[in-house]
Amino acid sequence: MPRPAVHQSDPRESDPRAAWLSLGPASRIVGVDPDTMRRWADAGRVRAFATPGGHRRFNRADLDRLVAARRPVSRPLAALGATSDRLARAYARAYRDDAPVAPDRLRPDARDALRADGRRLVAVLLAYLDATHPADRERWEGEALSLIGVAARRLAEAAADVQEVLAIYLRARQPLLGELAAVGKRRALDPTQLAGLFEQAISLLDRLLLHLVESHAVARADMLRSEA
Repeated sequence: MPRPAVHQSDPRESDPRAAWLSLGPASRIVGVDPDTMRRWADAGRVRAFATPGGHRRFNRADLDRLVAARRPVSRPLAALGATSDRLARAYARAYRDDAPVAPDRLRPDARDALRADGRRLVAVLLAYLDATHPADRERWEGEALSLIGVAARRLAEAAADVQEVLAIYLRARQPLLGELAAVGKRRALDPTQLAGLFEQAISLLDRLLLHLVESHAVARADMLRSEA
């Protein structure tokens, strides 16, 4: 396996105050998956050095500049037409004729709560994509993960298996991605901007999917233990 690109000297020697982050935290700050960060480091797009054990380290200031350079839309998404209300209508259209099965097995109060959390999640996702500072993006992602974890437990309580959970999630992400594509078409966004917007959205949605599956598995295991 090829070793990551290594500078001739450890950059920390010339800047001991710099914050150097490992691959996982660095990729989360930028909003891409770790494999993408590795490719960018190997291509010289982002500065990195390797520890004696072969682990990459990334400079926090470099990451902040990269985030700023990758901002795909200078105006808020709401100003471009991607509002929470518009997305709510898109979701209503998507589910009008073919509602998911598992939420209907929930108690009425739990079903209403799940829908309310879904509306909040849409608003959080838009806020994440609009965030201009890494700290804000981390905060919005944290709330999204919390909402996904709650949804996973509710679906587990409704006896939804993992295949149903995956189907529900994959259907739920389509209206969001469709609305982003519609924004690009209506506003004639530059292809590079639109591609960057999709990259950020899909990267976050993939992380949420992993958390959903993991949280559902934990909830199901807890239920089985309590029933034993």
